[in-house]
Amino acid sequence: MSYRVTVPCNRAQAETIPDTGDLFPASDAPPVLVADEPEPGKPDDWLIHAYFEHHPTSDEIALLTELGSGPPRIEQLGEQDWVTMSQAGLQPIRAGRFTVHTPTYPPDPGRINFEIDAGLAFGTGQHGTTSGCLVTLDKLEREGAAFTNIADIGTGTGLLAFAALALWPDAKCIATDIDGQAIDVARDNAAINGVDLGHGAGELLLAVADGMDSGLLAARAPFDLMVANILAGPLIELASDFAEALAPDGAIVLAGLLDTQADTVAKAYEQQALTIADRGFGEWPVLLCKRGA
Repeated sequence: MSYRVTVPCNRAQAETIPDTGDLFPASDAPPVLVADEPEPGKPDDWLIHAYFEHHPTSDEIALLTELGSGPPRIEQLGEQDWVTMSQAGLQPIRAGRFTVHTPTYPPDPGRINFEIDAGLAFGTGQHGTTSGCLVTLDKLEREGAAFTNIADIGTGTGLLAFAALALWPDAKCIATDIDGQAIDVARDNAAINGVDLGHGAGELLLAVADGMDSGLLAARAPFDLMVANILAGPLIELASDFAEALAPDGAIVLAGLLDTQADTVAKAYEQQALTIADRGFGEWPVLLCKRGA
């Protein structure tokens, strides 16, 4: 028997859901958390869903309630597969020449397809930040950009690293995340999507790292393309580290920021002698920074 607890939240709360291991450190069977935006016309009305394999305790419900901004709703799901249920409403996302779909849906003929399970790590393609990064990468390649040494910082599911290698198949790529579980998820997704792991050209290297604090990142730098889909605060804090790791003709794709935060993030990178080549648009803009552009 499985259960779902749903808590209303705003978009900022949805973007900062903690890892279940941190939220329920003593639990042998912690829930899986999934955040979604049920109504695109109401961009600040989100929901946090927690899927349990047991009836949630009052303490577990209280912890979940603190993550959001409204009363929780508890549902008994019977013998249904909660993974399938959580993915059933996630339609394939088309961004640039990419299609991102869950196992519920087949590949999209004639496009670059990635199969990404929902709910295991941030970056399924469903959110505007991730799809916006896919569009930006697609646009860069269409405009003739060529990259050979790529870093995806805060990779989540690995999706953006996979997309970069699909566009520049001779490049070396490293993808890192502060969350070890995310790296495990990215490794599984690489196998599902036929992405080769390794140190060479056309291969993806995965590593756990806090920002740029990694010997592997230091050894790989300078990068001619960096992608960071995280949050505005860390993007600002990492501006000098990113600039130091960027090649003279390199580019940085920044996402995870709200439109109200774009000017502050842009200023942090302009102070590093980088040019904002594209400020993006919408509520979740994607900034493109270039050296000497």
